[in-house]
Amino acid sequence: MERLEIGELCARRINELSGGQAQRVAIARALIQNVRVLLCDEPTGNLDASSAEEVFRILREIAEERLVIVVTHDRESAEKYGDAIIRMRAGKIVSET
Repeated sequence: MERLEIGELCARRINELSGGQAQRVAIARALIQNVRVLLCDEPTGNLDASSAEEVFRILREIAEERLVIVVTHDRESAEKYGDAIIRMRAGKIVSET
């Protein structure tokens, strides 16, 4: 929780959190389970630009220790933070970089 900067959120209910705080709590919940692969489906879809940047930064740090797979329409962030990008269209891979 310290790593995700959400230690002070322990006593708050989910409906009292901002979108960025709720996303960091969701990431923390997955990490507590000590998962080896973290699957993230549009983790920044409902966040403002600043919160989205923070979530991608956190996911990038986590990717140093375990596999992180992010599904996103945010091409700019994918290119900035991703090690590999697989583009799909209609369920088929159209490119890999």
